[in-house]
Amino acid sequence: MDWQDRISVDPKVLVGKPVVRGTRIAVEFVVDLLARGWTTEQILHEYDHLTPKDIQACLAYASEVLKSERVYLLPT
Repeated sequence: MDWQDRISVDPKVLVGKPVVRGTRIAVEFVVDLLARGWTTEQILHEYDHLTPKDIQACLAYASEVLKSERVYLLPT
């Protein structure tokens, strides 16, 4: 999934949080709904301007961000 086609970052929209392109729906919001147990079908029903590919792009974006995250342990 090439999330770059569906996710945008604009400092003028939601203070620069990544959003589904053409909306003000943050990637963070979609991932949070899924984490709380919402199904893709429930999200699509409540936010009918989203598509299944938009939801998949949110997950692909989150996955890429997490893969690039580094944890540095402080010596004890």
